[in-house]
Amino acid sequence: MQQHFDPSGTPAGCPAHGNIQLYGPEFGSDPERHYTQLRSMGPSAPVDIAPDVEVELVTSYDAALYILQNPASFVRDARRWNALNEGRVPADSPALPMMAYRPNALFSDGAAHARLRQAVTDSLATVNQVQLVRQTQQSADYLISRFSSEPLGQAELMAAYAQPLPLLVFSDLFGCPPDIGDRVIVGISGIFEGTPGADETLGAALAELIALKRREPGEDLTTRLMVHSARLTDEEVLHQLVTLLSGGTMPLTAAIGTSAALYLSDEWPSGLPIEDAVVQTLWNYAPIANYAGHYPVHDVELSGRTVKAGDPVLISFAAANTDPKLTQHREQLSAKAHLAFGAGPHACPAKDPAFLIASTAVESLLNRLPDVELRVPFKELAWAPTPWSRSLVTVPVRFTPRVVTSAAAARSAAARSAQTAQSSSAPQPSPAPRPAHAAPQQKGGLFSRFLAWTRGA
Repeated sequence: MQQHFDPSGTPAGCPAHGNIQLYGPEFGSDPERHYTQLRSMGPSAPVDIAPDVEVELVTSYDAALYILQNPASFVRDARRWNALNEGRVPADSPALPMMAYRPNALFSDGAAHARLRQAVTDSLATVNQVQLVRQTQQSADYLISRFSSEPLGQAELMAAYAQPLPLLVFSDLFGCPPDIGDRVIVGISGIFEGTPGADETLGAALAELIALKRREPGEDLTTRLMVHSARLTDEEVLHQLVTLLSGGTMPLTAAIGTSAALYLSDEWPSGLPIEDAVVQTLWNYAPIANYAGHYPVHDVELSGRTVKAGDPVLISFAAANTDPKLTQHREQLSAKAHLAFGAGPHACPAKDPAFLIASTAVESLLNRLPDVELRVPFKELAWAPTPWSRSLVTVPVRFTPRVVTSAAAARSAAARSAQTAQSSSAPQPSPAPRPAHAAPQQKGGLFSRFLAWTRGA
């Protein structure tokens, strides 16, 4: 039941002195307490998203929907960002890799956005769901095989499973050869961990991938973007890839980890399907917690204050989904009414594949380790102290170790060989020449080892 949002509404209560900080251990340990305090100030309030980086954060579901569906007044082009243009944002701010302009669909508006988004949605539409499930299951098999025979029967699912699985699936979907796939994984992981130089590592790897696909096109998403009728430049292709890879993999990590932990928790009702755990995660623990920078094209009134044209307005998907005014009527809403995938013209174009990957990942884990259980109660699990995502730090589990006999190993190798016969029989493209500025090649990285495993090596 959606309530009408009045953008000039007066806040209920007095704002606190100084901005609330949406980063650091205090926020990470209890973000809902921060959202409750922000809601007392009205549908939105000023916060610090990083040191010396102020934004207006929208915590109301209806206010969020109003902004997301009003591109005439709120645009996504971060080149309008006043503080950045005036030199008031630190050059090394962790907010810049997330908020600074890139020539992609996420930061574009109008005709430019329509052109870039069409190329993305048309390319994603070619993904075969059966093949996607198989790729996810194969990635799951590989990762589980690495820890399932541990004598103690214990593992940490975030590091061993939830984090690498989307990276393996996406590297495969985008047609990365082993060495480039390894560096793509390092770059994406580094961006979300704040590793210096991660952005450059990812950019260099993707530039090599594009150069390779120009010479030797393949049946992959990178090639489909490049040959689309929108005629994207190589720079545009690169930045669409950055958006798809970084915007897809890390939120999926959070969704897989949280959904698995929730399903394994004592709080989860027995008999409910895995898909329900994923839906509950998207509602209550939105993987992309605070994001979607918008810039008013004219001064607007929000929460009784004037937000100047060009000052950033961010959407708290996490707070909007748990808005008390919404939760009172949530049973009357569609299960898909959450804002975890956004809304309006910039809604996530890959929400269906993302849901499929998350559900398949959790299902594969339970199928292969049927007695897996949490070692720590769900309520005691720690959350990452970042404003951008809602992700568990660790998901410690225990299970009965799997005993892999030589016969079972042979059957597994034969199955992997059959699954990859078609792709492995095709000629393999030669790796692109490495430019002088590229990062050193990592030997035996995660993607290289995964590909070797699928080929029985």
